[in-house]
Formats: sequence, structure tokens, C-alpha cells
Amino acid sequence: MAKPLARYAALTGYIELSRSLSLDPVQLMRSVALDPAGLELQDRWVPAASVARLLELSAAASGRPDFALKLADRRRLSTLGPLSISLREEPDARSAVRLLIRFQHMFNESLHIHLSERGGLSTIRIHVDTGEPMPVRQSTELAVTATYQLLVHVLGDRWHPVSVCFEHSRPADDATHRHTFGVPLSFDAEFSGIVAYTSDLDEPNRLSDPVLRSYARQFLDTVSTPEEPTTTTRVRELVELLLPTGRCTIDQVARSIGVDRRTVHRHLAKSGLTFTAVLDETRAELANRMVTGRRYSFTEISEMLAFSTPSSFSRWFHQQFGMSPREWRKQASG
Repeated sequence: MAKPLARYAALTGYIELSRSLSLDPVQLMRSVALDPAGLELQDRWVPAASVARLLELSAAASGRPDFALKLADRRRLSTLGPLSISLREEPDARSAVRLLIRFQHMFNESLHIHLSERGGLSTIRIHVDTGEPMPVRQSTELAVTATYQLLVHVLGDRWHPVSVCFEHSRPADDATHRHTFGVPLSFDAEFSGIVAYTSDLDEPNRLSDPVLRSYARQFLDTVSTPEEPTTTTRVRELVELLLPTGRCTIDQVARSIGVDRRTVHRHLAKSGLTFTAVLDETRAELANRMVTGRRYSFTEISEMLAFSTPSSFSRWFHQQFGMSPREWRKQASG
């Protein structure tokens, strides 16, 4: 089974928060094989385990067990991408939660949300499964807080749940948690999630426009992909992700997906591809994009595309595009 992926949007605000806590976000991201430049591409998929590992490392390095809650403060509804448009127009809180559950695969494959209703109470259970044994405290707190923020967005700032629960233990200082949720907190609980009055979920969405609702759903249908990403798609995305780290090998890609290298070869062969062909094609696409822009020097680009020297990059680029990187950039800016 392929390991779950998550969108880079899960790390919205990470750079700014880390720097405010005197952390080196670039070094931390690279330590878990994430490309800092990728944060600009919020819809890019990366291993959910890498995101979870980064959050745990950041919390430990900063000495802030409330790191995920601080990160959630920097999120907006738009962090959920196209899904946010439909969530904004749902008629009530229950519909918004159910839509979130239905399309949770669009933003984080490791996130599992379940809604149950009994005895006048509604329980939203939230579970994070990265596909490998590892701490997920920060990822869980980020997911619970983001779900809480969605409900506040729909119901208004005066709304409060009955309780907020976490399976992990209470931190030594839970001031941020109490301030964030403003309700009784239950740690070492049976599940992580939110308990609310069922009647609250029936409350109308204060921002919803019934006229826009059908348009929002139509838009979501055009961009949603209920099917899981194919192995070939994941290989392409991981190659683009791993190239700048200097660790783009078929073995590394296979480990990130959760299969062996022969499985990667087999799936690519079904599409008439080889790993080398995908690597070369992706490298050419990145080179075109980076050379056309002016953000990176040619030396930086050669390093990010895993060339041993700038001259070898220049020779390769000329073979691919018929001119030197300098000529290409000059022509693009002219």
C-alpha cells in the first residue's frame, strides 16, 4: 500500500512561525527531505510522514509543545484550496463537516475524520495515520484546531464546543490550548476530536449564499479527484520534490511511496515510462521554469537539479534546449 500524502498547504505559515521562534526552517525542512521552495506550491503533494516529522522536530527544537496550535493561527479557510469555496457556501455546520469528510482526500490522505451523533451530542473524531509508526501529536493538534476553526468560521466567534479531546497527554503548560478552545479540555482521552451539541450543527452557515451554493458545488466537481493518485503520478511529484535535495533515487522514491523499486518500475512500465525518463522530463521542466525566472543563480539551479558542477548543467541544458541557460534567460526576459 502506498504511503499517504499531504498538500504543502498543511505547512502554511511554517516559515514565519519558525523564524519567530528562532528556528531555522530551511534546515529543519531539509532534514526531513522537504524542499522549502515547495511551500510556494501549496497544491504539491508530499509524504504526510515528512510533514508530521517536521512538526514534531520543530516543536522539540523550539521547546513549544503548542507549536501546531500556533501554526493553526496562521491558517485561513483558503488553506483547504478549492474545497474552501464550497465549505463557505454550505447551508449549515453539519453539511460543512460532512463535505470536509467527503473530500478530505483532497488535502491530506493521512487525515481521517468521522462524525457520529447520539443523545443530543455530535462527536467529530480525528485520526492521523502517516502509514508508519511515529509520533503524530503535533499533526493531530493541527487537524483538530483546523476543524475547530472551520466550525467557528461557519457558526461565529461566539460558538464553543462542549469539549475538545486529545488521545495524548496534557502538556506541562496548556495555556495556549485553553486560550485557543476556551472550553474544557480532555487529555489521555479515548479519541482526539471535538464534541458539540447536535443542535449547533443545525445552525445556518452565517456566510452562506444560497444562490452561490450550486455554483460552488459545480466548481468543486470540476477540480475534485475522488480517485487516489496513481503510482505514476506520485513518482512524478516525488521526483520533482526530491531533485533539489540531492536524494532523488528510485530507492528513495519507492520508500516515500511505501513500495519496493520493482513495483515502481512495473507501474511506470504500464504507462510506457522508465524512472530515468521521468527523471529527465521532470528535470527539464524544472530547468525551464527556474532559468526563465530570475530567483535563482545558475549555480543554485545546477545544485538544485543535482548536477555535479555548473558547467555540466550548462552542457546538459544546451543539449535539451539548443542554447545556454544565459541565452535562454536573456531571450525569456526580452
